[in-house]
Parts: sequence; C-alpha cells; structure tokens
Amino acid sequence: MFEYTQAGLVAVIFALFVRTFLFQPFTIPSPSMEDTLLVGDYILVNKFVLTSQAHPFERAFLPVSDVRRGDVIVFRFPHDESQDYVKRAIGLPGETIKIVDRVVYIQKPGQEGYVPIIEPYANHRFPGPDTATLDNFGPLTIPPGHYFAMGDNRDDSSDSREWGLVPRDHIIGRGLLVYWSFVGADPEGARAAGRRPRTAAGRLLSSAGAIFTGTRWERSGKLIR
Repeated sequence: MFEYTQAGLVAVIFALFVRTFLFQPFTIPSPSMEDTLLVGDYILVNKFVLTSQAHPFERAFLPVSDVRRGDVIVFRFPHDESQDYVKRAIGLPGETIKIVDRVVYIQKPGQEGYVPIIEPYANHRFPGPDTATLDNFGPLTIPPGHYFAMGDNRDDSSDSREWGLVPRDHIIGRGLLVYWSFVGADPEGARAAGRRPRTAAGRLLSSAGAIFTGTRWERSGKLIR
C-alpha cells in the first residue's frame, strides 16, 4: 500500500512541476488570433523557454531565451492579472513602433527611419469606420522590459493599441501546439429540447458522439507559428 501511495505522490509532484515550470494548457476563448488560433482551440504553452526568472535559482539554472518578434505569447493581462491573454509579440524593448494604414513599421535603436515588417499571419476581416482607429497608431518608443503585442485578427483584437504594453514579468510562455480543437457539435440546433435523448444512456452516447463530430481533427497536433 505504501508503494502505491508513494508512486501516486511522485506522479502528482511531477505533474505539478511540469505545469508550473514546463508546460501548461490554455483554451482560446476569442477570435482575436484567427486564423492562427481559433475559438475552441486547446493549446499547450511552453513556459520553460520564456520563464520570467524572478528568482536567482531560475536565473542560474534555466536556459531562458528572449522573446522574439512574431512569437505567440501567453501573458497575464497587465490591468487584471487574473486573466490570461494570447497575442503575438510585435514590438521589442527599445524599438519605436508605428502603424500607418494597417502596415506596422519598426525603428530599431540607433537606426534612421522606419522599416515595415512582413506579417503573413495578420489579417483584416472587418474593415470599416469602427476599426479605423486601429489602422493607425504611434509612434511609440517601447521602454526596456516591455513588449508591444497584437492579435492576428487585427480588426477584432483588444491589444497593445488600446491597453498598452506587456511587461516582461507578465509573460507566461510561448505557444507550442494545438493539442485539441473543439468547434462544438450540432450548430443547427439539434440540441433543442424536443430532439434531446430522453434517457440517461442516450444523453451519454449523444455527448460522446459530440466529441467526435465537434472535434476539428485536422488541427490536432498543429504547431503554433
């Protein structure tokens, strides 16, 4: 009995270690990162490479990399740390960023003039008067230890254009892959009261079937880029 208890404790400790320091699952609740990430995507975030290194132990032993332009990052929302946001890192510390007619321009420290960046992931789905204020921004010089983040779905994203910069110590990790994607089953209303199974067994089978019919299988295992 002791051996089973010991094995169970080890498994729990290992799971907690993995979730705390290495990988953590997140769910995509909004369309702000379409088409890279869709509502209903379940993603795995690599926390190891972008840990904030708040403690000397972490700085000494964890091989942390820098946040790169174009990284899909998960971070604690600066104005409400109980919320986690997923966006793409666009502007890096020390750079000056501006947006002119939807094109993002970057001026690196010591550089003369601005250079447009190529963004194959960005899209504009709802252009119009309601989104015009998002099409032009800046210029803004990004202070040390901060990042300018934007959603890929530029017309439907609340991001650094509206609420400001992301502090480095708020960044949780880098998006790694989509491990499951669930769109939901029966979008035409087959779950209306009159069509629901009447027995518990029927409801169980219906729920199990919905997992298969509502899963976007082609997205499972897709790397986040």
